[in-house]
Amino acid sequence: MNQRAISQQMLEIVKMFGVDDGDKTYLNKKGIDAALNEMNNLSKQMQKMRNRGGLVLVESGDVEITAYSLDSYDRKKTHSVH
Repeated sequence: MNQRAISQQMLEIVKMFGVDDGDKTYLNKKGIDAALNEMNNLSKQMQKMRNRGGLVLVESGDVEITAYSLDSYDRKKTHSVH
Protein backbone atom coordinates (compact mmCIF):
# COMPACT_ATOMS: atom_id res chain seq x y z
CA MET A 1 0.00 0.00 0.00
CA ASN A 2 3.02 2.29 0.18
CA GLN A 3 2.69 3.19 -3.48
CA ARG A 4 -0.55 4.99 -2.48
CA ALA A 5 1.11 6.70 0.52
CA ILE A 6 -1.00 4.59 2.89
CA SER A 7 1.01 3.34 5.84
CA GLN A 8 0.46 0.14 7.79
CA GLN A 9 -0.44 2.24 10.82
CA MET A 10 -3.24 3.93 8.84
CA LEU A 11 -4.59 0.51 7.91
CA GLU A 12 -4.56 -0.54 11.57
CA ILE A 13 -6.52 2.62 12.46
CA VAL A 14 -9.13 1.77 9.81
CA LYS A 15 -9.41 -1.74 11.30
CA MET A 16 -9.85 -0.33 14.83
CA PHE A 17 -12.32 2.48 14.12
CA GLY A 18 -13.80 1.70 10.71
CA VAL A 19 -17.15 0.24 9.71
CA ASP A 20 -17.28 -3.26 8.20
CA ASP A 21 -19.19 -3.48 4.93
CA GLY A 22 -18.84 -7.00 3.55
CA ASP A 23 -15.25 -7.47 2.47
CA LYS A 24 -14.48 -3.76 2.96
CA THR A 25 -13.84 -1.64 6.02
CA TYR A 26 -14.10 2.11 5.69
CA LEU A 27 -13.38 5.08 7.91
CA ASN A 28 -14.93 8.29 6.62
CA LYS A 29 -14.47 11.87 7.89
CA LYS A 30 -17.38 11.55 10.32
CA GLY A 31 -15.87 8.38 11.77
CA ILE A 32 -12.44 9.99 12.01
CA ASP A 33 -13.93 13.00 13.81
CA ALA A 34 -15.75 10.71 16.26
CA ALA A 35 -12.55 8.73 16.92
CA LEU A 36 -10.55 11.94 17.44
CA ASN A 37 -13.19 13.18 19.89
CA GLU A 38 -12.97 9.92 21.86
CA MET A 39 -9.18 10.13 21.87
CA ASN A 40 -9.32 13.72 23.15
CA ASN A 41 -11.67 12.63 25.95
CA LEU A 42 -9.35 9.73 26.76
CA SER A 43 -6.37 12.10 26.84
CA LYS A 44 -8.16 14.40 29.31
CA GLN A 45 -8.96 11.47 31.61
CA MET A 46 -5.38 10.22 31.40
CA GLN A 47 -4.09 13.69 32.37
CA LYS A 48 -6.39 13.68 35.42
CA MET A 49 -5.09 10.24 36.37
CA ARG A 50 -1.49 11.38 35.86
CA ASN A 51 -2.06 14.38 38.13
CA ARG A 52 -3.11 11.92 40.86
CA GLY A 53 0.06 9.93 40.37
CA GLY A 54 -1.88 7.07 38.81
CA LEU A 55 -4.80 4.95 39.97
CA VAL A 56 -5.15 1.58 41.65
CA LEU A 57 -8.14 -0.66 40.93
CA VAL A 58 -8.74 -3.60 43.26
CA GLU A 59 -10.76 -6.44 41.72
CA SER A 60 -11.92 -9.86 42.75
CA GLY A 61 -12.83 -11.86 39.68
CA ASP A 62 -15.02 -9.57 37.60
CA VAL A 63 -16.09 -7.43 40.59
CA GLU A 64 -14.50 -4.02 41.14
CA ILE A 65 -13.91 -3.73 44.90
CA THR A 66 -12.37 -0.27 45.25
CA ALA A 67 -10.19 2.29 43.53
CA TYR A 68 -7.86 4.97 44.85
CA SER A 69 -5.15 7.37 43.75
CA LEU A 70 -1.71 5.80 43.67
CA ASP A 71 -0.30 8.72 45.67
CA SER A 72 -2.86 8.19 48.48
CA TYR A 73 -1.15 5.06 49.82
CA ASP A 74 2.03 5.70 51.81
CA ARG A 75 4.02 2.48 52.19
CA LYS A 76 6.45 4.12 54.62
CA LYS A 77 3.66 4.67 57.16
CA THR A 78 2.51 1.05 57.05
CA HIS A 79 6.02 -0.34 57.56
CA SER A 80 7.23 2.04 60.26
CA VAL A 81 8.09 0.53 63.63
CA HIS A 82 6.89 2.34 66.76
